[in-house]
Amino acid sequence: MGLGVGILLLAVGAVLAFALHVNPTNGALDLRTIGWILMGVGARGILLSMVFWSSWAGPGRFTRRTTDVGPTGETTTRTTEQR
Repeated sequence: MGLGVGILLLAVGAVLAFALHVNPTNGALDLRTIGWILMGVGARGILLSMVFWSSWAGPGRFTRRTTDVGPTGETTTRTTEQR
């Protein structure tokens, strides 16, 4: 689940939990409870998406910076991106 789906579930859950005023009768589904469940799933999806955001580049991709000091004391910095 991505960030967009998490936000969508959170929004739909909030509408069901707070904006609708329906009285369930005869054992019907409680829309407020479904709204709270959707908000929980959406919030968890957003959180997990943020935690694993950096892993979308794929495994093994990193940037290496190397600083060299020359014989005259000058420093040069090289940046290499590897996959």
